[in-house]
Amino acid sequence: MRPSSEAELAEAVAAASGPLLVRGGGTRTIGTALGEVLETGGLSGVELYEPGALTLVAKAGTPVAEVEAVLAADRQRLAFEVPDLRGLLGREGLSTIGGVLAANASGPRRVQVGAARDAALGVRFVDGSGAVVKNGGRVMKNVTGYDLVKLLAGSRGTLGVLSAVSFKVQAQPEAEATLVIEGLADAAGLAALRAALGSPFDVSGVARHSGRSLIRVEGMAGSVGYRLGRLRDLVGGDVIEGDASAMAWREVRDVVPLQGRPGEVWRIATLPTAAADVVARLGGAALWDWGGGLIWVLLEPGRGADVAAAVAGRGHATLVRGEGGPAFPSEAPEVAALVAGVKAKFDPRGILNRGMI
Repeated sequence: MRPSSEAELAEAVAAASGPLLVRGGGTRTIGTALGEVLETGGLSGVELYEPGALTLVAKAGTPVAEVEAVLAADRQRLAFEVPDLRGLLGREGLSTIGGVLAANASGPRRVQVGAARDAALGVRFVDGSGAVVKNGGRVMKNVTGYDLVKLLAGSRGTLGVLSAVSFKVQAQPEAEATLVIEGLADAAGLAALRAALGSPFDVSGVARHSGRSLIRVEGMAGSVGYRLGRLRDLVGGDVIEGDASAMAWREVRDVVPLQGRPGEVWRIATLPTAAADVVARLGGAALWDWGGGLIWVLLEPGRGADVAAAVAGRGHATLVRGEGGPAFPSEAPEVAALVAGVKAKFDPRGILNRGMI
């Protein structure tokens, strides 16, 4: 099914006699959800864009590339730096803006500006009964009462099918540059990232892979130069600028170092101070983002128990590519009961993306 309007979407959900597999562009789907495919790609187009108010509203099936092109024409952007994981997951298709919010997909700049959920101002969605629900608006102060915008972010279509989303956007900076530190072991390289994060110099990216630690600074040219100099005094390194810097961060954002390589890919959220130890216990190729708070690690199949042991008590892991066990981490009984209660309210028939979370 591919509805072309919000009314058709509501009718399709209300009339469903069995499970539905909700899909935007199919570029981020993980887990084992089954059912009749319900695509949102027919709900496409930017409904409202106000550059002066830094606000954009788009239908959920709008390709991310289209949104980014509209913003770029006015030198603006989605601040949270949407990852493109097609190369990592071996997918085709077009990523949609609704899928971005449904997955809370957020790139390296999260350490400075927050995640997709923090930029989201409003949503329209169809719940599991077929009712159209609206929450939030086009400015932050409109989010009153229950903040369903935040609830839907990261819910992966299990609570409702997004039909439209609104985001605050950001002006593109005048300049960006990256400090590259080489020759350090992982523990020391990650410590340098944490030092940069703890400094007053407003970094917008801190990542490590392939033996290099990367620290990004963005803003007015004079400010970038000053902050980069102070950071260099603090942790050392060499500077890359312009296109070279942008390319380095696209590689981090899209997890390029792990693309096209056999094995399972795990996404691990952990304490930055535990990041080096987690990977040392697991082995495998790794990319650290968010100062070590996010780890992408490539392992041979069947290492699910090892991953669970490595992150126990200090984070959680998601299997994003592979067949080594459940994609999503198990929840404490109290949390599972809370999640089940919320799902029952929004999807009383239990038909939306069963098995996604």
